[in-house]
Amino acid sequence: MKVEIKVPTMGESVSEGVVSAVLSPSGSYVKADQEIVELETDKVNQVLYAPAAGVLSLSINKEQTVQIGQVIGYVDTEGQAQAPVKEEKAPPVSIPSGPSARKMAGDFVKELTEPAERKQEPERSLSSDKFSRKKMSNLRKTIAQRLVEAKNTTAMLTTFNEVDMSAVMDIRAKEKDNFQKKYGVKLGFMSFFVKATVAALKAFPQVNAFIDGEDIVTVLFYDIGVAVSTEKGLMVPVIRRCDELSFGGIEKELEKYAKSAREGAISIDMLRGGSFTITNGGVFGSLLSTPILNPPQSAILGMHSIVKRAIVVNDQIVIRPMMYLALSYDHRIIDGKDAVQFLVHMKESLEDPSRLLLDL
Repeated sequence: MKVEIKVPTMGESVSEGVVSAVLSPSGSYVKADQEIVELETDKVNQVLYAPAAGVLSLSINKEQTVQIGQVIGYVDTEGQAQAPVKEEKAPPVSIPSGPSARKMAGDFVKELTEPAERKQEPERSLSSDKFSRKKMSNLRKTIAQRLVEAKNTTAMLTTFNEVDMSAVMDIRAKEKDNFQKKYGVKLGFMSFFVKATVAALKAFPQVNAFIDGEDIVTVLFYDIGVAVSTEKGLMVPVIRRCDELSFGGIEKELEKYAKSAREGAISIDMLRGGSFTITNGGVFGSLLSTPILNPPQSAILGMHSIVKRAIVVNDQIVIRPMMYLALSYDHRIIDGKDAVQFLVHMKESLEDPSRLLLDL
């Protein structure tokens, strides 16, 4: 019996994909649920699995564009795998000898000893060995398009502040072991920032809004996107109901989504629906940056490296672990005053985490 292999639905806005890798060749015997093809869309990559055990037959090639619902092959459950083709050995390469060989050796020595100024630099072209070229992935093209769109269609500004991370770091150092025993994950910085973001969004709901035509739509829930860097590009999985989740619940979601993103197993549903994004350039050593909006969202928070700096506290110069925060926002619907106060609210919550428990 031949079981068809079809391109599955991969989200409402996805109509086609590109074969990025053939993981199991035609003619091979595959087990049920074995990985056979990887498809790349403008959203995510998705692996297709064998629907049954048998001999695989594919009608597509790498880098071919396929449509949703298209039959790209089948598995013959009664077939037998083809015997591997024996490779013919190439004839041995003969090494020249005699006068011609001595002439070649002489030319080689002459070329090595010839002055650099007498050598003519070969004309470089994009197809030479001085360059490497690869096709831009659909995901990378989409990222590029959205970044340019954000720059060209929004009145984007960025405001900055800094936060003393001493209190958060003290809590992490004190509770990290108990936290991991209870939740099975490490207590990171991001859960504090997600909770502080939710508190600030509640205080300044206009930051949790977007423009739809001539309307301003305010989002009444708190689904926060957290940017994750992968080899294929930046992905922003969305953590749902952050106002209802505990610190442990947030850290669990973060670990799950980060792993899925890096393994290329993230789904469209994990990426859709967020109204605010947090990106952490600090993990790569960034001290300060201006993050770009993630349309149609109107604001994005940038976290940065924690660096010990001398600051003044109660008229005394002290050394504290400091982080710069950046809020990029669409000035069409968010006033500068609100953006500044949003960051101040976050600063106060992070420097005194008890405010998060009291919902201040």
